[in-house]
Amino acid sequence: MRSAVSRIAPFLAATALLAWSGGALANDAPPGVAGIGPEADYPRILGDPFVIDGKTYTPVDTMNYDEVGYAAAQAEGSGISGSHRTLPLPSYVEVTSLDSGRTILVRLDSRGPMSGPALVTLSPAAWSQLGLPQGVAVGVRVRRVNPPEAERALLRSGQRTPERMETPKGLLAVLVRKLPPAPAGAIRPGIEPAPEATSPVLTGPVAAAVRGGTPAPQPAPAAKVPAPKEAPASVAPPNPAAVASSSRPGASAPSAAPAAVQAQRPATAPATSAPAGGLFVQAAAFSTRERADGAARKLGGSVTPAGRLFRVRVGPFASAA
Repeated sequence: MRSAVSRIAPFLAATALLAWSGGALANDAPPGVAGIGPEADYPRILGDPFVIDGKTYTPVDTMNYDEVGYAAAQAEGSGISGSHRTLPLPSYVEVTSLDSGRTILVRLDSRGPMSGPALVTLSPAAWSQLGLPQGVAVGVRVRRVNPPEAERALLRSGQRTPERMETPKGLLAVLVRKLPPAPAGAIRPGIEPAPEATSPVLTGPVAAAVRGGTPAPQPAPAAKVPAPKEAPASVAPPNPAAVASSSRPGASAPSAAPAAVQAQRPATAPATSAPAGGLFVQAAAFSTRERADGAARKLGGSVTPAGRLFRVRVGPFASAA
């Protein structure tokens, strides 16, 4: 009679073989891709500080990373990937072209760029999906995100994810103003805001938002009130002779009223003009600064503290129209 161990030994061997083959298939990555399973995203690597062009960069795990700068194209690279100097590896970011507003999801899997002022470098496939011209650096926004596992799996396997919703023109105009000076060979986007949103001079909370600071509360602009006309020292009584002559039949009306009578006539109301500094439209008010900043980014507006609330305003506008 065979022992119990001898009877179940074949089943144990088959189970072990199936488990081994299943694990191999789950991590059988295509050439050039270092693993496509969820474990390929962990652990995230930071590394030690390093120096590029005389500047020290210290990798740090920044959760709400959101910066504007310039992107350069990599000579080679697999899938929709890129390199960054300080974010953990790997990290997932949304990269927005500040020229077109197109946004794609990119997996950062290497350190770089190792020379020049570019904020990020992109693989040839990522550069093509973003629709950027060849041979130049282009202004971009890089925002760290936490995509679902289905999108992570696509990028790990070398595929692309669907493009995000295009960024509104108003927000692009604000982001372009935050760009640093363009390096040699770079294209600085020329986003033209809608005519009603333009202003020759940025003042108040909009200027503070462009500089990246916290806008200070700004009182509502005072309406212009026309200066009162100086009243005459005295008004002479009407001339009896003039009144009598005008009451006679056939008498012609005087060509002009006396100066005293003209001074009593109401002046024509001045044309309405926009207050100095332009007009703002309040879109919302929030109890937390974080929610207000999120709405301001979507609308291309600015945040103004008001007591316990944070107002989201869009402007300045040249007129009430």
